[in-house]
Amino acid sequence: MSLLRMLAQKGDLTIGGIFSFRTSFIFREFKFAQTMIFAINEINKNPGILNGVKLGYKIYDDCGTMDVLRAALALVNGQRSELIEKNCTRSETVQAILGHSGSRPTIPIAQTVGRFHVPVISHFATCACLSNRRTYPTFFRTIPSDYYQSRALAKLVKHFGWTWIGALAVDNEYGLNGISALIQAAIENGVCVEYSEAFSRTVSSHKLSRIIDIIKRSTSKVIMAFMTHQEIKVLAAELYKHNITGLQLVGSDAWLTDHSLTDIEGHRILVGSIGFTVSRAQIPGQFVKDFWEYMFNCSLNGIDYMKRKPCSGLESLHDIESQFTDVSELRFTNNIYKSVYAVAHALNNLLKCRDTQSPFSNGSCAEIKYIQPWQVLQHLQAVNFTTTNGERVYFDSQGDSPARYDLVNLQMTKKGTMEGVTVGIYDASLAENNQFLMNNISVVWGDGHTEVPASVCSVSCLPGTHKVLQKQRPVCCYDCIPCPLGEISNATDSIDCMKCPLEYWPNKYRDSCIPKEVEFLAYNETMGSVVVLFSLFGVFLTTITTLVFYCHSETPLVRANNAELSFLLLFSLTLCFLCSLTFIGRPSDWSCMLRHTAFGITFVLCISCVLGKTIVVLMAFRATLPSSNVMKWFGPTQQRLSVLAFTLIQVVICILWLTIKPPYPIKNMETYMDKIILECALGSPIGFWAVLGYIGLLALLCFILAFLARKLPDNFNEAKFITFSMLIFCAVWITFIPAYVSSPGKLTVAVETFAILASSYGLLFCIFLPKCYILLLKPQKNTKKHIMGKN
Repeated sequence: MSLLRMLAQKGDLTIGGIFSFRTSFIFREFKFAQTMIFAINEINKNPGILNGVKLGYKIYDDCGTMDVLRAALALVNGQRSELIEKNCTRSETVQAILGHSGSRPTIPIAQTVGRFHVPVISHFATCACLSNRRTYPTFFRTIPSDYYQSRALAKLVKHFGWTWIGALAVDNEYGLNGISALIQAAIENGVCVEYSEAFSRTVSSHKLSRIIDIIKRSTSKVIMAFMTHQEIKVLAAELYKHNITGLQLVGSDAWLTDHSLTDIEGHRILVGSIGFTVSRAQIPGQFVKDFWEYMFNCSLNGIDYMKRKPCSGLESLHDIESQFTDVSELRFTNNIYKSVYAVAHALNNLLKCRDTQSPFSNGSCAEIKYIQPWQVLQHLQAVNFTTTNGERVYFDSQGDSPARYDLVNLQMTKKGTMEGVTVGIYDASLAENNQFLMNNISVVWGDGHTEVPASVCSVSCLPGTHKVLQKQRPVCCYDCIPCPLGEISNATDSIDCMKCPLEYWPNKYRDSCIPKEVEFLAYNETMGSVVVLFSLFGVFLTTITTLVFYCHSETPLVRANNAELSFLLLFSLTLCFLCSLTFIGRPSDWSCMLRHTAFGITFVLCISCVLGKTIVVLMAFRATLPSSNVMKWFGPTQQRLSVLAFTLIQVVICILWLTIKPPYPIKNMETYMDKIILECALGSPIGFWAVLGYIGLLALLCFILAFLARKLPDNFNEAKFITFSMLIFCAVWITFIPAYVSSPGKLTVAVETFAILASSYGLLFCIFLPKCYILLLKPQKNTKKHIMGKN
């Protein structure tokens, strides 16, 4: 042990410490050691804790793994000193060991010392592996585990929208465990890792060149650097050498606030780096004396075991800068302070049996000379106190401290050095949504940019599209595909599109559902207006024809063509023209029942009149034959009764239809995907086709009779015109059937209305136009002689 250097102070109880004074960062490690000494001396002066008990310390300086183990074993073994007054000996074994500053050396310390049940408290070892209580049963730390740091970094990456990152780590337990936890947390937060590599500060040039080539070829712009200050210096120098810019480094607490980073070539590569580190704190009254003596190599109190000369008082701090002077941002140094106080509180509770935690079965308190490390371990697990800065200190079941971090951004100062500026906080003890908070301080990004850099494999999919993963690539690499017909996505980066409700349809951007367009044959649209125009025009012509016939009712032509049936036919034609109007407008229960029944009854009335006129023509011809008295069997009374009988049959059919299953309004959502067609369902298709079939039967009968009478010898053969009208009527309705079945939406209604109007106009023109022509333009032909064809 002669090769190990040690700082020591005797006391009733001793705390051990292991630090690395001989590294190139003597200021930081020396500050840690001085903090431990300061805290112990502060406790010794404080009557409120361990009153009457003096704490001592043994602080070893190590260099390398072997020195670490030798120092740890030296602290555990100790030497026994003789107690003269009691005639017994006591062990110099320390009650707890503070250190080391790195995870890699702390692991063998915790493994070795754990067998002796001696508590080990680290202020800087963050490897999540140390939380394993089976492997490291006596390990505690006052710095959060990398498990929490990894999750915090994953939230940070997600917060800034970086879903495509690279990961670099130091090739040891600290780096590999840290980067593994980080990748797992990143995946849970929807972040993908393009590459993951590990190296050490002694890495070969070939492997380092391979890593640099990976960075050059990568498309990610954010690098998670889970390493120490030594590896980040190697990486920064290599990036500077290859002139690689445009990268955003996200760092771990092991290097982010290290003051020595400014000393390396290409340190400006690191400007804008961001990451989490332990919260800043202040320890008032510390380091002034130590620093003065160290900087000027003199002694302030005149008693100096290092044989330095007394300070003269003429020394000046002007123009002197050192990391040792910076007591405004004691991040990791404060962890040493908390560690010492944690041990002191455990010892205090042990001696006073606080919280009924007596280590003995009889409930008695421990005595100083019999205190064993395992007893301290038991009480250390239960400590819970608040520092003078208001920070609560306790350990969970795995020996970890509460996870509280400052979000630090490396920015250049006016002096040309890099400074870690706190721009946010992370507190794992808060609710999930409140754990990560940014403050109002401006963040400097990589290369000194002021805007947040982008690092994504694929740009975000806008609302109206959804993500489709690219084959054989991570989930962050995808194509944005428009939502299928009838579906929407109303959020960015939607995985799936969702269907709109039945009565809704996507807008043109497919990012929201809007009510479907409701369609029906309306009065204010072109087609509806045309139907109204033709319908009213038909009524107008029918009215004019009626007036013409009425004015010439006593003339031979009108009387010869059965004036009574003619006027009834004109009336039924008026109803036929008007019934087409019932097909226009929003369908309702009453309009649906009215339109079909009105159409069926008026047309049967119309065809019945035409059929009656046809029969009259035939009967009249038969009556001119010798010894024929057939007309007495089909006089005016029989004509009226035949029309009434034919019409009543249709009325009965319609009543049965309306009674059993009448037509009703429906919303047709099948014809068009983006429209709702308001139409009338037939109710009973049998009823509808029965109405049409009966009209067709009468029309066919009328056509046959008229065809048979087409060559009668009258100069004015009405049967000929009836034949033409029935021919048009049948042609219209035969054409109507396939057109009706195949027409979509409101065109079905339009087809039916135009069939009604066409057949009505056919009857009006074919039957009455020739008569009006003679009545108005050829009155000389309106004589009985001319009509009978006699010379």
